[in-house]
Amino acid sequence: MILVINCGSNKTGFITKIVDDEVDVHEIELFDLSSHSLEQYKGFIISGAPILLTEVDSDPYLKILERILDLGKPLLGICFGHQLIGLYFGSIASRMKTIDDMEVISIIDESAIFNRLPMEISMREDHCETISVPEGFKLLASSDSCVNEAMEKTEQLIYGLQFHPEVSGNHGAVIIRNFVGICLNNLPH
Repeated sequence: MILVINCGSNKTGFITKIVDDEVDVHEIELFDLSSHSLEQYKGFIISGAPILLTEVDSDPYLKILERILDLGKPLLGICFGHQLIGLYFGSIASRMKTIDDMEVISIIDESAIFNRLPMEISMREDHCETISVPEGFKLLASSDSCVNEAMEKTEQLIYGLQFHPEVSGNHGAVIIRNFVGICLNNLPH
């Protein structure tokens, strides 16, 4: 079973639907995690959020993320989730011009998260913040508007996507299905 962590994005239901087509899925609100057992899940997806990490105290969110990371299971962060992962590992977050449109994403390094996809894909963007690539991560994809569109911490199976694959058509669904495959093939730690 995969756990989708809803951080308040109106797009989260689309993540859950795509995962549900592949494997059992459970969706839970971010701040309900503290009272929820997490050991049963094979992987975690953190959704986007209407939260600007450059304007709030990120400590409460980072504490929740730490609990997930302690389990050592695959993790995918989308938009806010991507930025939160980056901050946890030492990224710098900064404001940028708001982008709310389709954007061509150039894949620049191989990764299981991008299996079966061309080197350029159009993905939905909806953000006004960006993060640097944290130490220990490799940059997977960039666009004209954002350097860090996708990143990976390979040995820990941690992935971050600045864009929203859940509302980006077939190519986006492939990315989420690839992550489900990563979770199901992951051996217990």
